[in-house]
Amino acid sequence: MKNFWQTIKKPILALAPMAGITDPSFRYLCGKYGADVVYSEMVSATAMFHGSQKTFRLMESYKKNGKAKFVVQLFGANPKHFAYAVKQVEKRIRPDGIDINFGCPVPKIHKAGAGAKLFQDLELSHDVIEACTDNTKLPISVKVRIKAGRVSVLDFIERMKDLPISCLMVHGRTLVQGFAGPADLAVLERARKKFNGVFLANGGVSDRTSAEEMLKKTGADGLGIGQGSCGRPWIFDQIKKKKEKRKNVKEIFQIALEHAKMMYREKGDQGVIEMRKHLCWYAKGLPGAAELRKEFTKVSNIDDIKKAMRDFLRFAK
Repeated sequence: MKNFWQTIKKPILALAPMAGITDPSFRYLCGKYGADVVYSEMVSATAMFHGSQKTFRLMESYKKNGKAKFVVQLFGANPKHFAYAVKQVEKRIRPDGIDINFGCPVPKIHKAGAGAKLFQDLELSHDVIEACTDNTKLPISVKVRIKAGRVSVLDFIERMKDLPISCLMVHGRTLVQGFAGPADLAVLERARKKFNGVFLANGGVSDRTSAEEMLKKTGADGLGIGQGSCGRPWIFDQIKKKKEKRKNVKEIFQIALEHAKMMYREKGDQGVIEMRKHLCWYAKGLPGAAELRKEFTKVSNIDDIKKAMRDFLRFAK
């Protein structure tokens, strides 16, 4: 029986997982504006193993993710924890798939032996993936970087070739690069040819042009778009429709306000505080953006957001 990764139309456009960003509201918006697949924020398999209800709330979907498929991403380093976690995710959350993080460069994640640190231990990585595939019927995907320490993505693919990995998303930068510098399209192309499954290229896609270049030069089945979607959830539609018409200020504010209202319904006043960073991303590139961002960093409720927008539009005329 085929899983959704095998049946979804290509090129696949996915909202890549981002801690503190790909929450239910943002996933919903990206699904509404063309994302085929949306990933949750990173969820700790270890915290789930120890019964953290806060961790389960991270995975809750905002009613629906538009038409997008929903994938829960887990991180950790203990196969036993992953075996438990995937069972709970399948039973309680019922997403379309589960992903394992092998690429996160954050130091505190590394201290736990997870993310890109786990990637560097091929045997333990194999045990983790096997624990997942053995304990759920949901398709298992993984996200990695092209290199961490002495281990490359090609080494990783070779060691995991006996496992039923449905999709591989590869960030085209090394662990040392973090999120800076160009993605290595040549290595992504080599990884694409070596991996027998759905392959998503990730890293540095900021518009339709860079998306088309990455697809063409890597031969990927699709793209994972992360930072390029911040403040621009409509990037997925632009890539699909091959149109990059810039949205005007009123259109951007309308989407940003929709986003803010969802954040408030989901998290109350805390949601508005968390919305500040999104509002600053929405303001990027607008004339007078510096002053607008200053106002957005002060908002505490929806009325504050509306006032900042009204004032900006009035003075922009």
